[in-house]
Amino acid sequence: MRQSVTVRAPAKVNLQLAVGPLREDGYHDLATVFHAVGLYDDVIAEPAEDIAVTLAEPDPEVPLDEGNLAVRAANALAEATGIAEGVHLRLVKRIPVAAGLAGGSADAAATLVACDALWGTALSREELAGIAATLGSDVPFALLGGTAIGTGRGTLLSPVLGRGEFHWVLAVAAEGLSTPTVYAECDRLRHAAGVEVPEPAVDDALMAALRSGDAKALGAALSNDLQDAAVGLRPALAQTLGAAAELGALGAIVSGSGPTVAFLVRSPEAAIDVAVGLTAMGLCRDVKRAGGPVPGAKVLRT
Repeated sequence: MRQSVTVRAPAKVNLQLAVGPLREDGYHDLATVFHAVGLYDDVIAEPAEDIAVTLAEPDPEVPLDEGNLAVRAANALAEATGIAEGVHLRLVKRIPVAAGLAGGSADAAATLVACDALWGTALSREELAGIAATLGSDVPFALLGGTAIGTGRGTLLSPVLGRGEFHWVLAVAAEGLSTPTVYAECDRLRHAAGVEVPEPAVDDALMAALRSGDAKALGAALSNDLQDAAVGLRPALAQTLGAAAELGALGAIVSGSGPTVAFLVRSPEAAIDVAVGLTAMGLCRDVKRAGGPVPGAKVLRT
């Protein structure tokens, strides 16, 4: 057995998030376009008697029990393969917590890859993706990376072939948002407005922008059905979104269920300018710069 495996997995931005009507099982059908960006968590897996997780830097917002997706991922892989081994998972977190960037899902995907290598279970990526789909809507994409359309609950993936690289500035809010709370607020707003919610579909203009590598067109096509709900729960996000034009960004969107706002910019140099501007405005707790698309979970060292 290997003595240590380190796996890195990326954050994601939803370029589009179309949310269908509330289903009887409490979920929603989605049509989303995932985009992996160069902001990463690392998972270091080492042999142990039991399955346990620790953090390289303590964070009270990150649970260290079954509430942690990495622990659930290790347990799920062990159950699926009949492995009776333990593992110590050390998380090096750079993706902000509860920020709409799928940091927990990245940890789960990295854990699946790391434990598969550590335990020698030799599952295919398709088999790992099947386990990932039981853990959460974003976990299969954290395995895949790149840019992809997600349907169903977001776990049915179709890779998108696009051109070029896109540049992002991520404005991280001071407080996180609960994904179930944002979805519930979206449902409440829709019910109050009496609107008939259509079945979700991917936007043709957005897909054309990705195929052509046209950043300006992509900025105009960004959309998120959860954005109004996130702004309703965190009104300060409206000011952050409104800063896009002033700072010269091509577009801005709440990522996933928020509260991170992702700004699409023209170049790495423009990303520096926007990051400095956001910091000067005091509109967010932290600012990250990242390019995309990038690959999904991958082994760094064994």
